[in-house]
Amino acid sequence: MSIRHLLNSRIFWLIFFGFFPGLISSAIVTLDSIEIFNTHEWIAKPTVYFVCKGENRTVLPDVTKTGVVYSFKGEESWQPLTELESKKCKRCGFYEKDTFKSDDVYDEWEFCASEFKAPDGKYILFKEKELNVTFRCPKCTSLPVASNIAPDKHDDGNGMHVAVVILISVLISTVTLIALVVAYKYWQKKKRQQDQARFLKLFEEGDEAEDELGLGNVI
Repeated sequence: MSIRHLLNSRIFWLIFFGFFPGLISSAIVTLDSIEIFNTHEWIAKPTVYFVCKGENRTVLPDVTKTGVVYSFKGEESWQPLTELESKKCKRCGFYEKDTFKSDDVYDEWEFCASEFKAPDGKYILFKEKELNVTFRCPKCTSLPVASNIAPDKHDDGNGMHVAVVILISVLISTVTLIALVVAYKYWQKKKRQQDQARFLKLFEEGDEAEDELGLGNVI
């Protein structure tokens, strides 16, 4: 197979995925640089590691001193850090192994592909007095926007509130409509009674007039 043919095939797939980015479902994430501002281990050198929930931890063997910016090529034996899916975030964090108690936390956050910005596909994580990290994921910029793992409880409360308001509005509208129908029926009934009473009164007055006329003729 010629080099030209391979080049044409690569161009074809680049164009194909450019038109259909949703077909790229995941992308690998590498660590570009990291700087830690403090350590929690006083006896030995710190052991800093990265891990996402449900995955194996990645130890960073070179990161041992504070105030030093450690840069990486993305080709280290422990790379990549993780792989992000197109429509789901991950709960990830940086930690320091502790000898006597539970591991110390530098930072934990929801790691999403949408955090990476074009054109270089980098994402910077900064936490005051803890660490400054730069991730790299060029393919993440072409993935569909990631969604949150769990909906916010506050949003659920708002949804419930809206549903209650709609239900109350429907009930009020229904009661109002029924009241209007009853009022209209009552008005029709009263009008019918008034018309009947008026007709009977006119009929009685006509009989009285005929009686008077008959009595006059007899006289």
